[in-house]
This record gives sequence, structure tokens and C-alpha cells, in this order.
Amino acid sequence: MPLIPYEPFRHLENMRRELDRFFATDFPALRTGFGQNLGTPSIDIYETENELVATCDIPGVEKKEDILIDIDNNILSVSGTINRLNEIKEENMHRQERFVGRFHRSVTLPTRVSSEGVKASYKNGVLEIRMPKLTGENKKRIDVDFH
Repeated sequence: MPLIPYEPFRHLENMRRELDRFFATDFPALRTGFGQNLGTPSIDIYETENELVATCDIPGVEKKEDILIDIDNNILSVSGTINRLNEIKEENMHRQERFVGRFHRSVTLPTRVSSEGVKASYKNGVLEIRMPKLTGENKKRIDVDFH
């Protein structure tokens, strides 16, 4: 009888691989629009030399009062409401798949930003938030008293 090394998590790894394969191939809709359907819009964050830029897909917002943006302790929160109730009468509606209602998304930012000077714009269903990074002026080097 050959000896096989004991790997206690081998079965869990196999199960994780199977679940990844199952959701990646059998349900492509879960990968593309899943978050938006549950009221959690997709968000991309990238960094330039002087700022962080967040872009968020929230098509259907009609006025700026429907979007709230907060930055608190390096957490960006985007929330609001998409209201499409006046477009088509309910008795004439055959299929409704576009998101309607409240949405909310919070993400931790990869670097510290200043809440002063933040600019947000909304165009063609995409919200762009530009946040200036905190400069090194807030840092202070501490000398070690070495004996």
C-alpha cells in the first residue's frame, strides 16, 4: 500500500475549483451584471500622480440630487436612487430587467485622500469621482533615540 501525504484541505481546494468552474461557465450573467441587479453598482478605482479616480456605472440617474457621495476615514461611499416609474405604464410592461430603486456601494481607498477638492461628474451613465491624494506634508519622520 503506497503512502500518501496527509493534506487536510485537499477536498476544500477541489470544491473551490469546481465552484469556480461552475459559476464561470454556466452562469455568465452572474459575472457581468450581478452587482448592478442587487443595487451594488460596479466601481473601478485607479491612481494618477496626484489623485485617485473612481468610476462607477449607474445608468438611469435623472438628477444630481439622486446621488450621494461620502468620503470618511478613507472609505468612499456612493449611494442614491434610480427611478424609472414614469417611463412606461405597468400594464404595458412585458419585461423589466433594468435596475430600479436604491443603490449603495462602499469601498476602501488604496491611499489616503483629501476630502477638500473632490470633484464628481456624471455623464452617459458613468459617475467619475476625482479625489486629490494627501501629500507627504502630513508625514513626520521620528528619530529613534538609540543608546
